Amino acid sequence: MKFPLKPLFPKKTPMDGMLHPDFHGVETVLGGLLNSYAGGAAVCVYHHGECVVDLWGGYSDEDKTPWRKDTMSPSFSTTKGVASTLLHIYADRGLIDYDARVADYWPEFAQCGKQDITVRQVLSHQSGLYHIRQMIDHIDRLMDWPHMIAAIENTTPAHKPGTRTGYHGLTYGFIVGEIVQRVSGKKFSSLVQSEIAKPLGLDGLYIGTPQKELGRAAQLLPYKSVINMLGSSTGQRLEHYAGRINQLLLKMGVDSDMPSIFEALAPQGISSFDFGSPDALRAAIPAANGLFTARSLAKMYALLANDGELDGVRLLSSNTIKQMATRQRPTGKLSVLPFDMRWRLGYHGVFTTRGLPRQAFGHFGFGGSGAWADPSHGLSVAMIVNSGGGGPFGDVRTARISGAALHCARRRDASKPGLSLGLNRQELAD
Repeated sequence: MKFPLKPLFPKKTPMDGMLHPDFHGVETVLGGLLNSYAGGAAVCVYHHGECVVDLWGGYSDEDKTPWRKDTMSPSFSTTKGVASTLLHIYADRGLIDYDARVADYWPEFAQCGKQDITVRQVLSHQSGLYHIRQMIDHIDRLMDWPHMIAAIENTTPAHKPGTRTGYHGLTYGFIVGEIVQRVSGKKFSSLVQSEIAKPLGLDGLYIGTPQKELGRAAQLLPYKSVINMLGSSTGQRLEHYAGRINQLLLKMGVDSDMPSIFEALAPQGISSFDFGSPDALRAAIPAANGLFTARSLAKMYALLANDGELDGVRLLSSNTIKQMATRQRPTGKLSVLPFDMRWRLGYHGVFTTRGLPRQAFGHFGFGGSGAWADPSHGLSVAMIVNSGGGGPFGDVRTARISGAALHCARRRDASKPGLSLGLNRQELAD
């Protein structure tokens, strides 16, 4: 049965869309965010396989063009969740084994001490191949897939694979993407369409966007000030201070490697690179340049929250969903980031203003986008934005929208016999 949807009316900042009245709290939070930040946003929520929130508002560019229903936004690391889902589809078919060596599918990968790196180590950020600053001479190389693959092939891991966990901020997507290309014999960007977007009837899910779709892209707004900071002399000063912070953390007993965040996230030339340019969006950078609608992200994650099937379309088996959502405990010392992201196979744990749902997994992105699934609540949430900074994994806006959606879903489930799935102590502890 379809849930009744209530039409919205204009607010102080333009907002449009539909929502179920049980999820009014999401509308309230989004309205407040749109009135507090430049640019625009879209939010979509699925609950038990049905779309219960589909909202958009604000402005898609600096000229204050209203955000439309079909507006897409560059979503940075949120892209990793889509790339990971594509790999899991091939694993589900028996074409990729999580514990097989990457070199079994990609023989040239075995060079320079990488012969024993497994697919699982790549998906859980334990392969030691995050140091992109040492791999390429300029960030423009990200738009050259063959160059990136050759660079990875000729790179020695920063540490013995499997002995540390370090976020592969920009290299992750190329490793995952090349594994899938080797197995399928097809181009990564076309596989996103044929294996995910078309079967689910998605209206905007691109990694390597066709020219004809670029007119739907929102303009990225003040985010560049943060990127400029990473790539400038200011960034070098921050790296120095990061080293000092690292020493303090070590004295406090926190085992980390803070300076390497620049090795993973700040290639040479990053201050002059525009992730929202047509050239960048046409290229496939599977860790950083997805162009999405919130509607498409939420529907993909709704399938993951619904045991691998949605609207009669099954892309993954129950067993694969269970494996991909299983937490991968960190090994040894943490690199790049000084905290445990509660990694799954290609996704991280979910943080919200309403706690840490134990079974939830997804991926957030720099600038504030993010999407995730929680099978225990039958819930998926997606948000895209075109302004702001935050860290590698979004900002407080993502957590606030996620918290509102989770609260509404819990309350709704609690009102139905047999569906009370509230937060418990184990969820808080995990």
